[in-house]
Amino acid sequence: MPKFIIEREIPGAGALSTQDLQGISQKSCSVLNDLGPKIQWLESYVTDDKVYCVYIAPDAETIKAHAEQGGFPANRISEVKTIIDPTTAES
Repeated sequence: MPKFIIEREIPGAGALSTQDLQGISQKSCSVLNDLGPKIQWLESYVTDDKVYCVYIAPDAETIKAHAEQGGFPANRISEVKTIIDPTTAES
């Protein structure tokens, strides 16, 4: 199943409280449960004004449905084509 990176523009994201982040996470999980087992949230990275989320889903349309139902922005959805890390440099 494809992996996606979702870029969400959320001004002030880095200043969100623990309670705010918990509420957002709870909403996301609730929508994921409604959408069924084909979409999975792996993790998210919060920066000053953006949140980058990593999801496994059958297609970008499923990611868009999650964003719409949850009231989350999904400013950019990019399918991961391959993964590299420092071991990629080894022969």
